[in-house]
Amino acid sequence: MVLLFLTRCLLRRKGKKTYEVVRGKSGANELTTVESLQFDLATIQAATNDFSPENKLGEGGFGEVFQGSLPDGQQIAVKRLSQSSRQGDEEFKNEVLLVAKLQHRNLVRLLGFCLEGDERLLAYEFVPNKSLDYFLFDPQKSGQLNWPLRFKIVSGIARGLLYLHEDSRLRIIHRDLKCGNILLDSEMNPKISDFGMARIFGVDQTQASTNKIVGTFGYMSPEYAMHGEFSVKSDVYSFGVLLIEIICGKKNNFYHQLDGGEYLASYVWNQWRDGTPLNVLDPAIVDSYSRDEVLRCLHIGLLCIQEDPATRPTMTTIVLMLSSNYFNLPTPRHPAFFVRSRSRGLSIPLKGLESDQSTSRTMPSSTSDMTATELYPR
Repeated sequence: MVLLFLTRCLLRRKGKKTYEVVRGKSGANELTTVESLQFDLATIQAATNDFSPENKLGEGGFGEVFQGSLPDGQQIAVKRLSQSSRQGDEEFKNEVLLVAKLQHRNLVRLLGFCLEGDERLLAYEFVPNKSLDYFLFDPQKSGQLNWPLRFKIVSGIARGLLYLHEDSRLRIIHRDLKCGNILLDSEMNPKISDFGMARIFGVDQTQASTNKIVGTFGYMSPEYAMHGEFSVKSDVYSFGVLLIEIICGKKNNFYHQLDGGEYLASYVWNQWRDGTPLNVLDPAIVDSYSRDEVLRCLHIGLLCIQEDPATRPTMTTIVLMLSSNYFNLPTPRHPAFFVRSRSRGLSIPLKGLESDQSTSRTMPSSTSDMTATELYPR
């Protein structure tokens, strides 16, 4: 039944241009591989003590996550999609088909799935140190992330994205890269997780568009948030936001009260422009940072969040920038988003952009559907 369900879903989507599944020698082989990952519900229930609250690791936009133990002792993390979840059968199928094909040390590994009755479950390798935001934005825990460790995390995320964009058999746009989707293993190596919103591109495809915006406000590129256009450069934008957060130890919606008030990206840009970039450093790393590495990472972050996707570097270039001090970096331009009040000309919160939760919304049919607060690209 599961095989029939997945086959029907694939056939239903076959004609749509923005979702092109690149198969191996035969589509049947791909589906057989997915079917071989199937767990029965009883096994998952036993592993998680019937989804006991004591086994709950957390809760996201699409449901709950539980820790479990298989009969052979292997630890797993089970993503249980809620019946009211915004992630439907399409996204579930998408995540199974997608993650089953991916193998990289900086991507979380899918072990299996269960589609039985009303239950839609994904079983992943258990990653013990939770997510990056658990440490980064907690004043009590951020000190555990010294600069060498943060640089290691940044480099690992970059290598994982490079694999998705260029080095795997598929070209994959994640579309929801954020601190909450970066898991940390026992050695604090980063693993990119949550591929329910990812899209697969054809070999020659470079860009796509949609009228359904999914992802997390604050990490979305301007061309995606405002026009529904996405590409590998959309992920690059999200990586730039994440990189700045790692350096500053603050969320992207952090509102700096000095100089009339400004959000994190504008604050970092203004400090960079004024020749005082080290003012933005997280106090937790002032005793461990490398000046050259921090400045290079800030520079890269600002290059990633430029308005024009064409001026943002590729992940191939970013990995080279991170690994070589001899790579000449171009001068960054002003960050893409500037949120202003029409009456006062000051930065003000844009409703919805402060959310850490993954979201899904449909693009308005006309500009008249937009709220009075607007985005002003520079």
